[in-house]
Amino acid sequence: MANSSRRANRKASGGRYTEDRSKRKKELVRFPAMTKLEEKKSKTIRVAGGNIKRVLLSGNQINVIKKDNTAAKTTIKNVVENPANSNLIRRNILTKGAVVETNLGKVRITSRPGKDACLNGVQI
Repeated sequence: MANSSRRANRKASGGRYTEDRSKRKKELVRFPAMTKLEEKKSKTIRVAGGNIKRVLLSGNQINVIKKDNTAAKTTIKNVVENPANSNLIRRNILTKGAVVETNLGKVRITSRPGKDACLNGVQI
């Protein structure tokens, strides 16, 4: 069955809402991109209204704002920690908030790679 972004089936009290209609195509949701730590690879997706979104499937370069407020591009070596889910660390999945090891030191990712198709971060 397709994933949907419709209202939940249950109320806050635990009671059920009655089914008033079936799912609609506009309510479909995408599965997460699960951006991996590999050579850069992205794809374009057609979304509602004929618009286009770019999704980053994998990447190994990151734009870093250093502590002295200068920007630099560097290579990611490894994923160190991820407060969202510890299982993403050993799979080397890049998400917003993940801390990665680079040539400049530890960097926290501030962009959303699965939505923005870029990797930006700040030095910790």
